[in-house]
Amino acid sequence: MTNANKKASLLQKVSKGLTVSSVITGSTFLHGPPVLALGFTKFFKKSKKVDETNIQLANSWIGINNQLIEHVLPNLNWDITIDEKLDLNLQGRYLMICNHQSWVDTTVNQYFGLKRMPLTRFFTKWELIFIPFVGQAFKILGFPMMKRHTKAQIAKNPELKHRDMLEARKACEQLLSQPFTLLNYLEGTRFTPEKHAQQQSPYQNLLKPKAGGLALALNILGDKIDSLVDMTIVYPNGAPGYGDFWLGGVSDIAVDLRKIDIPDWVLGGNYEDDPVYRERFQKWVDQIWTEKDQLITRMKSRYNQ
Repeated sequence: MTNANKKASLLQKVSKGLTVSSVITGSTFLHGPPVLALGFTKFFKKSKKVDETNIQLANSWIGINNQLIEHVLPNLNWDITIDEKLDLNLQGRYLMICNHQSWVDTTVNQYFGLKRMPLTRFFTKWELIFIPFVGQAFKILGFPMMKRHTKAQIAKNPELKHRDMLEARKACEQLLSQPFTLLNYLEGTRFTPEKHAQQQSPYQNLLKPKAGGLALALNILGDKIDSLVDMTIVYPNGAPGYGDFWLGGVSDIAVDLRKIDIPDWVLGGNYEDDPVYRERFQKWVDQIWTEKDQLITRMKSRYNQ
């Protein structure tokens, strides 16, 4: 590449970066204050209309991001496969599990889900409530926020364990007043080769799944959801950073969604206190993860031929 071409490429990236950052920042300042202002009215009076308006504002913010993807990244190729057994709609109630490789995963989820599924929420730590704007927005938009106690704290005061469960139940039940998608990254952290080696993970493409969060959500919501959805995201050229994505460094993204059938025995079990049920549940999740690992290998192979 000549010096002139290098300069042109650099200018193009700078221009694209300024465009993306300006639009996302402007959109956030446009949508954020109304969400917060409407949300604070809930302290005085609960209103379904306020909740619906805030969701519309959140979806509008996502929609602008999606427009950026389509116009600023026109050469990005999406390969999306949806299980024919999945009947996705904006009025549904879904639990979703997904592999986790990059901050881009959430953007992929939002891009896919905007016109297909209700607004995606995920469990967050209660401490995030103290982050200006972000924490309050999570709370107002109905993200389940939990006060989790350490094992040492629970050992000193066993009652805290039951308090955690009660907080989780309340947080999940609050979602039932409206359509929702509740996302759980079962690996608990982003995949890296270093973490994979450290864990000695039995899966080629995944870290070990943490089954407790899914067990909790199914215990509370399992008989009230329309589907348990497994989303698999593959970046054929390697997991990108957030900046790489918005600067056009990603050429292909493959997404697969399948429906996971929930056995009858899963519902109503006590994951925390029943070791027999816990072992059986973990084996069930391991089987889901084994199938997912094999699926990722097949998805990657399509780009290596």
